[in-house]
Amino acid sequence: MSASSRKILVTSALPYANGSIHLGHLVEYIQTDIWVRFQKMQGHTVHYVCADDTHGTPIMLRAEKEGITPEQLIAKVHTEHYADFSGFLVEFDNYYSTNAPENRELASNIYLELKKNGKIATKTIEQFFDPVKQMFLPDRFIKGECPKCHAKDQYGDSCEVCGTTYSPTELINPYSAVSGAAPVRKETEHYFFKLSECGEFLQQWTRSGTLQAEAANKMGEWFASGLSDWDISRDAPYFGFEIPDAPGKYFYVWLDAPIGYMASFKNLCSRLGLDFDEYWKADSKTELYHFIGKDILYFHALFWPATLKYSGHRQPTQIFAHGFLTVNGEKMSKSRGTFITAGSYLQHVKNPEYLRYYYAAKLNGSMEDIDLNLDDFTARVNSDLVGKYINIASRTAGFISKRFDGKLAALADNAVITELRQAASSIAECYNTRDYGRALREIMALADKANGYVAEHAPWDMAKQAGREAELHQVCTAALEMFRLLTLYLKPVLPKLAGQIEAFLNIAVLDWTQVDNALPAGHAIAAYQHLITRIDPKQIEAMIEANKESLQAAPAAAAPVAASAPAEANYISIDDFAKVDLRIARIVTAEHVEGAEKLLRLELDIGEEKPRQVFAGIKSAYDPATLQGRLTVMVANLAPRKMKFGMSEGMVLAASDERGGPYILSPDSGAAPGMRVK
Repeated sequence: MSASSRKILVTSALPYANGSIHLGHLVEYIQTDIWVRFQKMQGHTVHYVCADDTHGTPIMLRAEKEGITPEQLIAKVHTEHYADFSGFLVEFDNYYSTNAPENRELASNIYLELKKNGKIATKTIEQFFDPVKQMFLPDRFIKGECPKCHAKDQYGDSCEVCGTTYSPTELINPYSAVSGAAPVRKETEHYFFKLSECGEFLQQWTRSGTLQAEAANKMGEWFASGLSDWDISRDAPYFGFEIPDAPGKYFYVWLDAPIGYMASFKNLCSRLGLDFDEYWKADSKTELYHFIGKDILYFHALFWPATLKYSGHRQPTQIFAHGFLTVNGEKMSKSRGTFITAGSYLQHVKNPEYLRYYYAAKLNGSMEDIDLNLDDFTARVNSDLVGKYINIASRTAGFISKRFDGKLAALADNAVITELRQAASSIAECYNTRDYGRALREIMALADKANGYVAEHAPWDMAKQAGREAELHQVCTAALEMFRLLTLYLKPVLPKLAGQIEAFLNIAVLDWTQVDNALPAGHAIAAYQHLITRIDPKQIEAMIEANKESLQAAPAAAAPVAASAPAEANYISIDDFAKVDLRIARIVTAEHVEGAEKLLRLELDIGEEKPRQVFAGIKSAYDPATLQGRLTVMVANLAPRKMKFGMSEGMVLAASDERGGPYILSPDSGAAPGMRVK
């Protein structure tokens, strides 16, 4: 297929229908939207689809808590999510739901094909059952005492104290995090996808250029520890799709969620008359790109391509994983007001393109985390967008309107304009490889040259001197041609502003074919009107305060489901708490543990003569290289425990539940190794 006739399908990860969109989520959707807009400006046929991920136990339990049906809950959240994405100019061609007939049909057909191809097995397993709620409990909804180190209140799949992994049925004194009742052991038949038989295909596929190098290396760690068969079923009651030949059994949410990409596109096909099979059949010549966060790489780079391969479908052309967002160098914090929702930003800062620009300036196509430094955000937007870019038009357009009846001069040869035009291919390559930061650095360097041209010729001085009318006309015309080119280059990032400028310049919608389409002599432009304003630091302060207030106003609403555990299990005395010696620790080294599926080995400096060795079950969430030098919190007076891999001399604190994790705790700035947390 030639480059001029490319057909491209693009997706972003499906946001879970159990909470609001926040600034961390928006990194991915803004990154994807910029890439899609750029590809469309190249003249390619591009479809960008997404959907709410709507199934699973958390959805069912939240709906029950709110006294509504799951369908009512996901409809409410869908409206909110779509409004937030629209507010940030994320332009989906279709935004759908996984709880849709297309998804039910596709999930069922894919399952039946996998079964037909010998990739489905059944196995009787023993699980905990909540006798009060009359439901089997997911691992993360069971808590109890670790069978190895006897730490209390550990989750049903692994101990966050000693790092041991185990079956929920091995917990001592387990209780349901849903009802607080003691669960009973009960046998049930589950359905498994034979991922263990897909290793050869997946090793080849993950090393074929479909993943970034760092993502492929991460997958190599999973191959080293061996692939396990994947449990794809859940027992009733469960909000999801019933498995077609297994009454009372439902598809696990991670089975039907990625199929939601296909379902959303199929829904779009029915509306636009597109050929669904052309994009999804095994020998498809179209292109398929998934944008995801690095925390769900395992599902997208192992489960998903294997599911597609052995059900007769094409696999993704490439998967683009990005890192997490920090705010002011720390994880988003509700107590500091930096856990900011999309709606709160739009209410206080108002202009979504400021955030789009700042994120783009930070993104380079890798899996590195990016930081939203709010002071730098204000300074960069005000300097680059107002002080450099818009400044070109604001200092020259008025002369065209007042002195030349709004009409441009014939454009003479100009070295700066030539340089701007020659930069088109380099900037395009940066967008194509998702190195937006480099693209914007090049564009702003060109904006500096355009401003230098205007400052050198000083049209405001020319306007005061007799006999320089023609020169004034030429300089201002040249400046506006530079402004047009910069607008073209910035359009994927700033689509709304670009649209306003197209109207002001009275030109057709800009695309990449128009680099050489200079504004002609006699072309009439509209009167210049103010386009954007500077960010006032008070807007940022108000946004932070508003998010602090929203946290303080409704603490109960944010309480996790686990809060319904027995009252006697929830309360301790101050004397009990004082027994736990919590210390600030600096992670000196972090490394993988050979043969350990979930553990990282950490050396922690807590102000003692030498660092302590701790084994932490956080491998699924962190690349060791990103942990070194970070501050965290550890339990310093936990009895050392000899493990298979060595002596563990403490415990790192981390948070997790059914929604994700584990996420280690990070203290505020100013904390130092050895300080006691109390």
